[in-house]
Amino acid sequence: MRHVTSNRAPASLPALLALPLLVLAMLLTPATPARADPFTPLPQGPKWTAATRDAFYTIDQGSRLIPYRWALALRQPDGAPFLADGLARYGYLENPNSPTKGLPIGFMVAPEAGIPTLGMNCSACHTRQIDTNNRTYRIDGGPALADFQALLADLDAAMATTLATPATFASFATAVFAGQPAPTPAQIATLRAAVEAWYAPFHTIIAKSLPTATPWGIGRLDAISMIFNRVAGLDLGPASSGGMIPGNIVTADAPARYPFLWNASIQDRTQWPGFAPNGSPIFALTRNTGEVLGVFAKFHPTKTVFAVDYKTNSSIQLPGLWQLEDLIVRIGPPAFPGPVDQALARKGAELFAAAGPGCVACHGIAPGGLRPPALETWKTPGQDVGTDSREWQVLARKVDPGVLAGARIPLSFPPQHLPAADAPAADVLKVAVLGAIIDQLPTLLGGKADLSALHPDLPATPPGIADLLNWFRDPLDAPTPPPSGSFPYESRVLQGIWATAPYLHNGSVPTLADLLKPAAERPASFTVGRAYDLDRLGLATTQPAGPRSTITTTGCEARASGNSRCGHEFGTTLNPDEKAALLEYLKTL
Repeated sequence: MRHVTSNRAPASLPALLALPLLVLAMLLTPATPARADPFTPLPQGPKWTAATRDAFYTIDQGSRLIPYRWALALRQPDGAPFLADGLARYGYLENPNSPTKGLPIGFMVAPEAGIPTLGMNCSACHTRQIDTNNRTYRIDGGPALADFQALLADLDAAMATTLATPATFASFATAVFAGQPAPTPAQIATLRAAVEAWYAPFHTIIAKSLPTATPWGIGRLDAISMIFNRVAGLDLGPASSGGMIPGNIVTADAPARYPFLWNASIQDRTQWPGFAPNGSPIFALTRNTGEVLGVFAKFHPTKTVFAVDYKTNSSIQLPGLWQLEDLIVRIGPPAFPGPVDQALARKGAELFAAAGPGCVACHGIAPGGLRPPALETWKTPGQDVGTDSREWQVLARKVDPGVLAGARIPLSFPPQHLPAADAPAADVLKVAVLGAIIDQLPTLLGGKADLSALHPDLPATPPGIADLLNWFRDPLDAPTPPPSGSFPYESRVLQGIWATAPYLHNGSVPTLADLLKPAAERPASFTVGRAYDLDRLGLATTQPAGPRSTITTTGCEARASGNSRCGHEFGTTLNPDEKAALLEYLKTL
């Protein structure tokens, strides 16, 4: 799945003889500051700067993946440190300005019960680099070309190997305690017990969740299933089982591509099936709280005499989530990095706006639902255009609600409660997320009304209590379920769409040029990587270097496969000149 190639030629004899002179010249030459960034950031609007970029990459949102010293001590199968390449082998991107040297974009170290712990934030999955015309471009808020499944599977395997034999664990323990007094046998036993306690739930969700026959591959994951699995499978069980309910975990086999973040804050609905209301700060908190649960925030609600305690055993950082959303609002669509034929683009604009066969009815900018207090949004219509239906089956899941059995759905009037068994997974997640937010509101507001101290250049002040109450009164229920056999997905405004391949919600079409073909003529398989085709607007046919993986798709005969390239057959009857014009116009958005 991952390939490493080298273009390094053997050193010639003259080159070897010249090496001492080269070293001497380097010593006598005044030092020149190294280039800070190994990439060219594309312009993304006046509000997106180097300072906002650095903050976006490192703010702590509450993810607690693994104690940092353990991650440093883990080894790959070849004996190299697990973090040796900054996780570049999985497609994660170098962060030259990381406060923790060697960690990629979106990874940071934060304390958990006084222990430095490795975590992630949203930028790990929503920052992209593309290679084209011998240049590497950075696109912030773009869908990452990273292999999250491979990272999780390899982390699980590395820890399994560590625990497998006393000798291997002894080497691991030596590395964990490096720089400290030699550990006693009791300390080593305590470490092993802690590692086993961490590994039990992690291995459970990895072993039961990750698909083996058709892995997600680069640039895709089944986020909805993984969040359901995480909350229902690891967090809601009795203490006797370590909080786990393994029967609530199913294979996460409805992969979707990561969405782009620019304009995400002003959609009136979000998530690919459009089931989540959006467009106000409180909806942003619900969206982002669900996201941090999916990347292993600590979260174990407990039932008390009178209610459920969502706060005591939670690492969710509402101030960090608040500021990340403040940054996301600032990200603009990326400027196209190549020439544009303006005359041809004008013809494409006419095709885009044309009534009937045009794109504007679904993808144009139109007023959406109004979110109190007076927040305007963009309409995000849901349309069934024949695309893969697997994700809708995920939304129909039911689970054992565990400690949330009978819990009131927050803010429901008249009061509604979760059933004692077979609760809709979406309702269980809603209760958990809203409960986590409500229990932490005093933390967000009390003594932390001005969050600018976190990053002085980036003020992000949360609302007052009156505004929060108004936002909470927004409708929180999912939209009316579609008619039986209908599987709508959101139709977003297409600004920056050229930079977000592969296409359709499940990433089953490599380029926009291919999307203008009938489903039967689209590629049945293709390779995902960073090489980009600026003419066809999407993934280059050949991916010569770096992490890459192959996606094999199905046709319309298997619409529920999770990998179907079926549907969205718009523009397929345009002639070649019209298609070229439309593609040229999409470069300008």
